[in-house]
Amino acid sequence: MIIPVKDPTRPLECPSLYDLSRPLEVEVGCGRGRFLAGRAAANPDCEFLGIERMLERVRVFDGKTRRMGLSNAHVVRLEALYTFWYLLPAHHARAVYVFFPDPWPKRKHRSHRLFGPLFLSALWKRLETGGRLEFATDHAEYFHVVEECFAHDERFERAVPMERGPGEWTEFETMFRAQNLPIHAAAWRALPADDAPLAPLAIPPEDEPREGIVRRPSRREQI
Repeated sequence: MIIPVKDPTRPLECPSLYDLSRPLEVEVGCGRGRFLAGRAAANPDCEFLGIERMLERVRVFDGKTRRMGLSNAHVVRLEALYTFWYLLPAHHARAVYVFFPDPWPKRKHRSHRLFGPLFLSALWKRLETGGRLEFATDHAEYFHVVEECFAHDERFERAVPMERGPGEWTEFETMFRAQNLPIHAAAWRALPADDAPLAPLAIPPEDEPREGIVRRPSRREQI
């Protein structure tokens, strides 16, 4: 199901996602939903939310969940950091999945990467105590960057990553494994910490959109 976002300044108004008797799992960059739809089918007592920017992928994901009859799988077309910062329920997600995000390998583009202090703060705020972040990438340099981010954050501890068979590989992972590329995976668990409120996000001047200029999606975003 595609969740309509009528007011992007208020938390998502979807009763099933806010039913605290049911756990929640979130995938950032869910693509066409191969992984998340499989998780939703295998875990009918849990709610699943995919976050995806590309409209075509959102439509494919929605069509897939309808054909499979999955009432517990949802998707929103939003920026991941914004969604985590403002829209998700606090300390309710039992798992967050970030599989094969765009590594933005060029130095001048690294500010576009998801992982950093802001995302880790929003991530911790949305995970339940003991909730997990599962991460996988084919990009070794980005993998080490993410490791360093978590190593300097006392709100998380390293955990053993989940085992996933071919039926739980994402579209990108399936493609990378077919090319025999190395896959780097890790997981971290949220620990008890000072639950301070998140301050309003401030967009650096260099990231403000300029009139008449539209950023082209990267090649990975286009796939």
